[in-house]
Amino acid sequence: MNLFAVFNRDGGTFKTTDMSAYCAQATETFKKAGHEIECHVVSGDKVVETMERAASTNGVDGLIAGGGDGTISAAAGIAWKSGIALGVVPAGTMNLFARSLKLPLDIWEVLDALANGVPQNIDIASANGKSFVHQFSAGMHARMVRYRNSMTFGSRLGKMRASTRAAIGVIFNPPEFEVEYNVEGEVGRRRVSAISVSNNEFGPDPLMYADRLDRGELGFYTADPLRPATAAKLVFDILRGRLKENPSVTAMTAPELELHFPRSRHDVKCVIDGELLPMSRDVLLKIHAGELKVLVNQPQSPADGEGQGSGI
Repeated sequence: MNLFAVFNRDGGTFKTTDMSAYCAQATETFKKAGHEIECHVVSGDKVVETMERAASTNGVDGLIAGGGDGTISAAAGIAWKSGIALGVVPAGTMNLFARSLKLPLDIWEVLDALANGVPQNIDIASANGKSFVHQFSAGMHARMVRYRNSMTFGSRLGKMRASTRAAIGVIFNPPEFEVEYNVEGEVGRRRVSAISVSNNEFGPDPLMYADRLDRGELGFYTADPLRPATAAKLVFDILRGRLKENPSVTAMTAPELELHFPRSRHDVKCVIDGELLPMSRDVLLKIHAGELKVLVNQPQSPADGEGQGSGI
């Protein structure tokens, strides 16, 4: 394959990595596996334009993207629209997409996995046309990200500490809002404290990521209006891997759903793959089954999921 690698030098692990040595290792590893690769190390504000330029270059078969979840999400959207393969180098804090793909989380080990990996078609989702590989969320998660973004941190550990402080702040001050939804003709209206729509349903891990990305369905989760005690119980159940067993949570799956937020507010935000964004009052969410090609070292076969059921 003819590959183009873009590494975000401002992303997580790369901040403390000798990027010249890393690019040299990446070039050697991929060429040894029979690929041609061109490596670029860029600042965070140049990542998207560099990846878009790579995707539009004639003869490029795949994009190798390195950085945090935001960088990887942007890369997935670019690869999806361009029809090229995506390779993920997890250099962020959570690396949720890489976990779903069952890739090594070490930035050096993953080079061998990708160089010797095979392309596999998986699902990607969208919210009003904006792609996401992990989740769209509103309510508690958006408030937590807003709290965290108001704090100062300069390292991966600092970001984790800020996230913990923000989560505690949300537990003591959970939001409450109204939403209307249409899920395959099932229409409802309710007050909630949280909404999450995931690219395939979450597995049991406390980090809340999908075990598989090829089932062709969104996971749709809502949490009833919460008070500090019930919000703490929800967080505790998430940490135990029992999100769907929490009495405040309603969960279902669907290939497409519509959300409408009756109350108009200029400051309402949502989170798409970790990025805090303005939220439209009407949101159409879709799964695009099998439309994203990724490089993996452990392809998931249909038989892997047989007999598991949705658990919902």
